[in-house]
Amino acid sequence: MATVNLEAKARKSVGTGSSRAARRDGFVPCIIYGDTQEPESVCICKDLLGRYVHKSNFFSTVFEIGGVGKKGQKFVAKDIQFHPVTDNPIHVDFLRVGKGSKVTVRVPISFVNDQASPGIKMGGVLNVLVHEIDIVCDPDNIPDTIEIDLTGFEFHHTVHANDVKLSEGVTLPSGGKNFTIATVVAPTLMKKEDEAAATATADTAAAPAAK
Repeated sequence: MATVNLEAKARKSVGTGSSRAARRDGFVPCIIYGDTQEPESVCICKDLLGRYVHKSNFFSTVFEIGGVGKKGQKFVAKDIQFHPVTDNPIHVDFLRVGKGSKVTVRVPISFVNDQASPGIKMGGVLNVLVHEIDIVCDPDNIPDTIEIDLTGFEFHHTVHANDVKLSEGVTLPSGGKNFTIATVVAPTLMKKEDEAAATATADTAAAPAAK
């Protein structure tokens, strides 16, 4: 995965007033921490940051941030806050990545070979419950996506986190739950679930009137 370059400038003051002033000037307040160094308060141009924050791989992208720390230092985004109305970023947390260290990042999941799934070819539907998954790896080897091959998936075939094939050097976080990622659902089951959901919605809407 290619490294993305950002440019930051130090914030001379912090707090609500300072953050609002930075946003009025077209910047997003950010905090940078980790790698046994003191946290740094900076801000990054909203238009520059806006090119990446809505992409599915934002949290698995490795950044170099000019104007911060030593040259060549790498960073990954760990948290982001959006404005509830405009959906613009209003604050981002970045983690410094030390040399030789591993990071936990969230990577999007992609599904391949759906036409090689007998269940889907017979009219089944891939019911996706999780679209991203946390992995642990070297920052220089973060995959763009985690692929799940649907070849041979019959009706009711379910793939769990522990079933995912990961490349060398990539692991799941220790102690994580073996959650369900996706299931091939038969058309009749999907219809029954949709009908049950519609009935539940109608009952909920009718409840106030009954009172």
